[in-house]
Amino acid sequence: MNEIETWLESRIGLNFRSGLERMRQAISLLDHPEENYPIIHVTGTNGKGSSIAFMSQLFAEHKKKVGTFTSPHMVSVHDRICINQKPISDEDFTRLGRQVQEMERQLRQTHDPLSYFEILTLIALLYFEEEQVDVALIEVGIGGLLDATNVVIGDVAVVTSVGLEHQETLGNSIVAIAEQKAGIFKEKKVAVIGPLTEEARRVCELCAKKLDVVLYEYGRDFSFSKGQFFSSDVNIPHLKLSLVGTYQEENATVALQSFLLFMKQQNWQPQVKWIRKALQETHWAGRLEYFERGIYLDGAHNLPALSRLVEFILQQERQEIFLLFGALKRKNYQGMLSYLQQELPHVQLFVTTFEDDGAIDKQNLTTETYVSSYREFIEQFIKSANDNQLLFVTGSLYFIAEVRAFLLEKEID
Repeated sequence: MNEIETWLESRIGLNFRSGLERMRQAISLLDHPEENYPIIHVTGTNGKGSSIAFMSQLFAEHKKKVGTFTSPHMVSVHDRICINQKPISDEDFTRLGRQVQEMERQLRQTHDPLSYFEILTLIALLYFEEEQVDVALIEVGIGGLLDATNVVIGDVAVVTSVGLEHQETLGNSIVAIAEQKAGIFKEKKVAVIGPLTEEARRVCELCAKKLDVVLYEYGRDFSFSKGQFFSSDVNIPHLKLSLVGTYQEENATVALQSFLLFMKQQNWQPQVKWIRKALQETHWAGRLEYFERGIYLDGAHNLPALSRLVEFILQQERQEIFLLFGALKRKNYQGMLSYLQQELPHVQLFVTTFEDDGAIDKQNLTTETYVSSYREFIEQFIKSANDNQLLFVTGSLYFIAEVRAFLLEKEID
């Protein structure tokens, strides 16, 4: 771990969600790097990362230089900041981190220290300016309105979904959370929303009207059915997706609509053959990601995401399904476990722990079947599983990242 990563780690949990004034001053001291390239700003309870993955592939297939800022990371913190899916180099990360560190010395004359996420956001904004990207896809950390990324002005704002999440921060109702999500809408710009509940959709409509935003709604202005994308401007048939699950169809549809709107804004011409190729080749680690021997990894880290995983599991015709769950104590893991037991009574559910101080372990459980080593459990499944058995590994994204690294290591071996 180099000096910048050590400095970054020291800021975990510091000044979390304490307003945008510090970030506004920080980007001012850095001469507003975010003003030098167009941005698509993406929020949502779930689906943010997958939608960005689809858009990134769409732009890359059209020979555009696309920057992506996403979280959390699966392997290295550098994975959060990419250009055409290539993570920022150690050298660039360290050099730009030092630039942010130097700026912070001046910032701290009037403001508190920067948070972990704020530092990463600033490094990303600087990197995309330096690399002269054609477009930057910026993912909100939490919420939208008060998120550190909301100092940018997105040419297109995207809300993929709205569900109950981070209620201690965002509010205890769908309406309150939708207000936070719609907080990324910018005056006289364009916004795209995914399949939302009626109350969340209404919040977005009211916010759009107030800001004179042109709003495109899933199901009303664009849709996807049986491999065909429909909108008021274009119909594209014969689309195949590499990412499985009904919810990935929704994410791909939102991504494609956002992509087409942005292309139109820039007077760039989309090519149907490249659109088809991009959607068929999009990959997003840890989201219904299939490994050999019948193993799926899915970072369903909250109840709305878990409901989509359950939907996919219920579509499987295999005779025997196993589910391995790992989560953090600070999350509503008991609610998630109860939901799984209720909705999937035929599935064999196992709970495990992983290498995080905040991970649940045996003492946090009641009646659930506990597995002390997920590695041994997975190895045993690989050795003994037959063609009629599937294993779904789910829960915390930190757990999924750890399991994914283990599985990739086994493939190399």
